[in-house]
Amino acid sequence: MPIPLKKRWVIREKIFPEIDAALVDYSPVMRQMLYNRKVMDGETAEWFLHGTGSMYDPFLLPDMAAAVDRLWYAIDHQEPVAVYGDYDVDGVTATVLLVQVLQQLGANARAYIPNRFDEGYGVNNDALDELANQGVRLVVTVDCGIRSPQEAQHARQIGLELIISDHHEPRNELPEALAVVCQKRAGSEYPEKNLAGVGLAFKIAEAMLESRAVPAVQLADWYDLVAVGTVADVVSLTGENRAMVRAGMQSLRFGQRQGLRSLAGVADLNLANTTARDIGFVLGPRLNAAGRLESALAAFDLLMSNDVSTTGPLAQKLDNQNRERQRMTQELQVVAESQAFIGGDFLLFAVHPEVVQEKDVRGVVGLVAARLTESYYRPSVVGAQGEEFTRASCRSIPEFHITHALDACDSLLVRYGGHAMAAGFTVRNENLPELASRLREIALLELGERDLRPSLKADMVIPLHELRPMLLKELDQLQPTGQDNPDAVFISTNLEVKGYKKIGKESQHLRLTVSDGRITYDAVAFRQGLWADQMPKTVDLAYVFEKNVYNGRESLQLNVRDIRPAGVSE
Repeated sequence: MPIPLKKRWVIREKIFPEIDAALVDYSPVMRQMLYNRKVMDGETAEWFLHGTGSMYDPFLLPDMAAAVDRLWYAIDHQEPVAVYGDYDVDGVTATVLLVQVLQQLGANARAYIPNRFDEGYGVNNDALDELANQGVRLVVTVDCGIRSPQEAQHARQIGLELIISDHHEPRNELPEALAVVCQKRAGSEYPEKNLAGVGLAFKIAEAMLESRAVPAVQLADWYDLVAVGTVADVVSLTGENRAMVRAGMQSLRFGQRQGLRSLAGVADLNLANTTARDIGFVLGPRLNAAGRLESALAAFDLLMSNDVSTTGPLAQKLDNQNRERQRMTQELQVVAESQAFIGGDFLLFAVHPEVVQEKDVRGVVGLVAARLTESYYRPSVVGAQGEEFTRASCRSIPEFHITHALDACDSLLVRYGGHAMAAGFTVRNENLPELASRLREIALLELGERDLRPSLKADMVIPLHELRPMLLKELDQLQPTGQDNPDAVFISTNLEVKGYKKIGKESQHLRLTVSDGRITYDAVAFRQGLWADQMPKTVDLAYVFEKNVYNGRESLQLNVRDIRPAGVSE
């Protein structure tokens, strides 16, 4: 089994003098940070650092007018409406948002979230039949449906009208629905192509209120859900996404939603200081745990309720499920690694029985695929095999568009969908060997001539002694950080290692102290505990400069992204 690849350090180019002059109101370090994020003038910088909320006219989205007109008709005539979501955080937050908004606008609205284990991803005919039998006449999908033409046809046959809102990549054939609201449709004039499902749901709500004002309903009440769903879905935190997440972070810190307060409580998270990273690593995984191990309805109910006697037990349940999810992921990863490297080096493919030791593993295969891709920098496919079908999750690298690869294998697949870096599919077991072979052939063709190593992009090289509390305050303006808007990464060279030790339950992490001769900093390096067995006397570090809060005490530290012996260039 190969050793995880070392990173290629890439230092971003130095800011051009004319752009440096245009950003003169900011410090030299901040000017470089802005330039690295494609901010080239003072006006753009002001919006980037402080802009908040919705940016674009929702009616620029395809079919938005038709969707809004039909929803208002349903409200005016008290037709039952179902919001059909997905079981991940993006889908659940989108479902909660649209159900709550519609209900406050007077709709007879209800939610439907499919069960991962019984129904799988996306719209399914049995669910549509059930909704029709309940008297529903209008179904609005959120975070799914763009690749469900057969299901859309079935909806028409049983008398259901369908509005699809989905941020995923469409195929050439769009479902025949009353409206297909998707910013990625061919010919779409909507400027922000990277909205998450919850962001798209917010735009529908915004369009409804623009077409008919309802003063008692304030859209700002749902920005917190937009922040949680957008960050958890790892879409680009630039443009309108960034502005809406910033607005949502402000709401989140006020703690206006009881369900999120309860969830933060069991996670020992102070909402008043919450960052996008806390959503990604604390709140998001707990909300996701429900759909991964059982049913996403627990997460839905948590976010819908304002009663602490309801949200408290639900939050504890999600926390417990998250711990179990972590344990299952670790165990399955060991098995997946032993299997994945048999048969090819350019795409990792592992399949497990659906049930292992009485635990259904379908909910964690995506996490295991993500771990493989992170560790070995290869596109990864991890599946759970039942009696007739295998359901799999895929994670990829920037050099390989995984959904395009699945497009080339669509004749073998029952269903599939996703985007460039993540996807999922269902395949009949008899077609599984050919599918694995085809995907490996495609990967070899596209990746075989490339030097496949992860790149660590650093903003600049800086002497350690120039790190000061005031710099940290400036860097805070880059928040919220995430996909396409990363934390500021610095490189400091030729640092003396004053001390180090392994930390963590399994000694997988590292704590060290470094000095440049003028100042000394503590540092933490997650998943880099092996360096303790081969620590050089002097090192070069790539790191994020951050505040560490422990037992109520604050200190400054380096969060190390990579370590090299001093002076080693590759």
